[in-house]
Amino acid sequence: MFSKSNLISTLVTTLWGFFGGYLLWGLIGDPFLVQHYGVAGATMMEVPDFTHLIIGCLVAGFAFSTIYSMTAGEHVISKGIQLGIWIGILLGFGNGIIDFSTMGVLDITGTLVNGLIYVVHFAIIGALASLVYSKTSS
Repeated sequence: MFSKSNLISTLVTTLWGFFGGYLLWGLIGDPFLVQHYGVAGATMMEVPDFTHLIIGCLVAGFAFSTIYSMTAGEHVISKGIQLGIWIGILLGFGNGIIDFSTMGVLDITGTLVNGLIYVVHFAIIGALASLVYSKTSS
């Protein structure tokens, strides 16, 4: 769990989680998603709480890297992308639709688009984790 490969993968996936999240949600997704907030007055925060955002990215990066190390077998990009897609489906669509039904922050269109962004985000995390593991594992 605390192998060199896992720690480097955690660092790389944390960085993508932070900067890739900004790219995918902040720059690309927000102009579309802002039109689909469901609750009156609900919007994305202008300035996020960076401390908790980085902690969340670190936890997600460590969890993903650890799960990847237990499930991948051979370290090839396709395995990492496949795992990333399934985690993106789990979180983006599964949890997203649950959040839609209980909190209503996004309407259903925004929820589905957000789910697609999750799938892309985690597919890239999977590719990065597999690259790190393939380069650092013996």
